[in-house]
Amino acid sequence: MNLYHSTRSRAISRTSKETIREGLAPDGGLYVCDALGSEKIEVTGLAEQSYHDIARAVLQLLLPDYTADEIAACVCEAYDGTFASPEVTPLLPLGTVPNGMTKGTGVGRNEAHECDSFAPVSVLELFHGPTSAFKDVALQMLPRLMARANSGAAPASGSGAASTAERVMIVTATSGDTGKAALAGFADAHGCGITVFYPEGKVSRVQELQMTTQTGGNVNVCAVRGNFDDAQSAVKRIFADRALAERLSNAGWTLSSANSINVGRLVPQVVYYFAAYAQLLRAGTIKAGDEVEFCVPTGNFGDVLAGYYAKLLGLPVTKLIVASDANNVLFDFLTTGVYDRNRPFFTTTSPSMDILISSNLERMLYYLSGGDCELVASLMQSLAETGRYEVPKDLLARIQEVFACAWASEDEVAAAIHACWESHGYLMDPHTACGYHALEQVAPAPGSRARVLLSTASPYKFPRAVAEAIGLDVPEDDFACMDVLAEATGTTPPAQLASLQEAPVLHNDVVDIDGMAGFVEQAALKL
Repeated sequence: MNLYHSTRSRAISRTSKETIREGLAPDGGLYVCDALGSEKIEVTGLAEQSYHDIARAVLQLLLPDYTADEIAACVCEAYDGTFASPEVTPLLPLGTVPNGMTKGTGVGRNEAHECDSFAPVSVLELFHGPTSAFKDVALQMLPRLMARANSGAAPASGSGAASTAERVMIVTATSGDTGKAALAGFADAHGCGITVFYPEGKVSRVQELQMTTQTGGNVNVCAVRGNFDDAQSAVKRIFADRALAERLSNAGWTLSSANSINVGRLVPQVVYYFAAYAQLLRAGTIKAGDEVEFCVPTGNFGDVLAGYYAKLLGLPVTKLIVASDANNVLFDFLTTGVYDRNRPFFTTTSPSMDILISSNLERMLYYLSGGDCELVASLMQSLAETGRYEVPKDLLARIQEVFACAWASEDEVAAAIHACWESHGYLMDPHTACGYHALEQVAPAPGSRARVLLSTASPYKFPRAVAEAIGLDVPEDDFACMDVLAEATGTTPPAQLASLQEAPVLHNDVVDIDGMAGFVEQAALKL
């Protein structure tokens, strides 16, 4: 059986069920599997496969200790009747996006070739789930995977993994969308509790209400005085707190995560890259074996890392474009090889990307360094101690072969929303607009027969920013903004967002960063 180990050490081995229960490795690293890429997904038959078919194949390959029946049940429970589209993640043709290449992307910039400079662009809509954000795709799956992991046999003697008799407390920091998607997935889940922290005043009003109105007897939501990086770093310290873990274990609890540091959250995201390719095949846009470029708005690097996993599994990918907002730490890293979080933090209209510590970058560094645990551990130690690190030049060169990059200022985000609406009649949220702007800046990679822009959230999660960008008079209330936006564009807000206006607020706790561990412990003890 293919086992997982930490990015920082091979001292311990875990099955995929054990990694999903634990979330984070004991040494603070992220779980990886050295067998990734040794088996491939055949693309020639993708056009005949449904989303469910593709999901079963990908999950079985990456989570080998789950039985075929377990995977099939998880897929049905996660995606039957929970998404508004039968495709789960539908692909919409957009046409071509003008490519001015006015800002460039440093060494990661692609050079235009006549044969591919007008590669058609499609939008992969990932927001048709219960909370109108891409996180739903994985967070409808993770609770099902967790349930099967909890009900399995006890771990092998000496493995060090938690006893499956314990209940699991999911602890998650969110920059906006993960929180609600995790709450929707884990609310009232048997054997689980969930605690979500979000940065006070740094998510949209709609995002905040999605979390603070969440029902469920096992649900805890708390604002944090600080930004997302502060909260995420504190969550990692909570996982590393052995004294807290012992107290919780004595009370029958173990901790795990719903962030993309958890393998069970990351793996389901790989599926929609293959599903996009299948839809391109069915539309006749490409032929089997043609290469495709993906543009991914990202802050924590999980969504684009899933694309890298898909590439390793055999998906023909020319390039993965990393699209950032004004918190452009990833852009700087991908162009210079220096990762430096010692910089101003900007609160933008794309809050889910307002991140300066991109956790999943660690997994990418592991794979592209050839599995060099010692190097990864030293880089992460440098980040923890100084807030920066620099990768060797040969590693940077390998990274730039896979990833291109661009970033958008707030003015450029608004301009992208406006340009896309005017040119294509397509309404997009600010995160997706960062990606649209990136497509304008980065020429198609040589050999790309199509470009796919991942759309990560409904524009109605950010109605004020979207309405202002297309030139509407914007009222003070966000729900009135939804009405104005709907009337002006002929689009319809998702019912689950519009109904938040009438939902009672059930969670109003606020803590300092150093109060988060205590909040988690009290949340567990009261359940």
